[in-house]
Amino acid sequence: MSTALDFEPIWSELLGQPEAVGQLRQAVATKDEGLHHAWLLTGPPGSGRSNAAMAFAASLLCEKAGCGQCKSCRMVQSGSHPDVSVLATEKVIISIEEIRQLVSASHFGGSLSKYQIMIIEDADRMAERSSNVLLKALEEPPAGTIWLLCAPSEADMLPTIRSRVRRVALKQPSTQTVADLLVARDGIEPKIALQVAAEAQGHIGMALRLATSTDARARRKETLVSALQIDSIPKAMSTAERWLELAKKDADALTTEKDGEERMNLLATLGIPEGGTIPPALRADIKTLEEAQKRRSTRSLRDGIDRILVDLMSLYRDVMTIQLAAKAELVNQDLTSYLEEVASSSSPAQTIVKLEAMSQARVRISSNVRDLMVLESLAISLRRKI
Repeated sequence: MSTALDFEPIWSELLGQPEAVGQLRQAVATKDEGLHHAWLLTGPPGSGRSNAAMAFAASLLCEKAGCGQCKSCRMVQSGSHPDVSVLATEKVIISIEEIRQLVSASHFGGSLSKYQIMIIEDADRMAERSSNVLLKALEEPPAGTIWLLCAPSEADMLPTIRSRVRRVALKQPSTQTVADLLVARDGIEPKIALQVAAEAQGHIGMALRLATSTDARARRKETLVSALQIDSIPKAMSTAERWLELAKKDADALTTEKDGEERMNLLATLGIPEGGTIPPALRADIKTLEEAQKRRSTRSLRDGIDRILVDLMSLYRDVMTIQLAAKAELVNQDLTSYLEEVASSSSPAQTIVKLEAMSQARVRISSNVRDLMVLESLAISLRRKI
């Protein structure tokens, strides 16, 4: 198994990324010769972009280049280091005001070290106006300020930003690598670990969720089986509604508990007992939290819909694999009988049309087209011709 365990401890969570880790470690080793001021870390969801950024930041600030044990490394890992600022939005779009605040903070310089490190997770969520604000900061960076941007791909960023960054590409960890991690780190049974690692398509966080939540696994399976059973327009419409319902249930499962904890912590901070009356002067604080949670819920739903689309694409890639008799492992092996039936009753050309419809649906969802309308259109295109 290829892991980052041969490197300093701070890199140990970056599985199957020897090239990226090597590139970043080289930058740390030669930082006294002049460290580039802006970096773009790209890779598919679950590849560890944010982990790589935090490990890079910790290594730059550590006197031992990333020991993972010193006070500086522990502070970075806990999110409390004063010289590391992280913008991790829970909204659909990173606002221009958030970028302005981060750019303003970048001018203060490091307080405990020579570097001030600014990390933007999901940098692809910046609108063009926000990107242009960041661009000015990249063009004239203060001495000692290092920008670390994380995005799925280079194409998600403006060309003017791409031209000012050093690029580090992470890849999707192998199914076996993810499975081995789940077994060693989380105590997941090997057979389940291998199944969910394949179903999550290299996304470590999603694999762990599927391994530990029978509800999540059941929702995923229902989504896929229902897609293979669409044989009429009425069936397509009802299936689309069900997909949206499943995405909402998935989003609620992720956000409800966190919302409750945040509200409880805020009330405690404000000195309000559980069930106590909120004074009028403090209601604005509660409203601000509720608005932030509502934005997070919107993003979580969009992410859930996109996950459904990614899972559906894996399903029809499996169909194509069977149709072409390709020597490749199926992602959804527990649905082999369904897949073989669909593969035998359709052509590779028809499967390609369905895959293209899913890709288009992902674009439409990201462009804020109405959720149900996108899903209905996709479901109709997936009808089986019987």
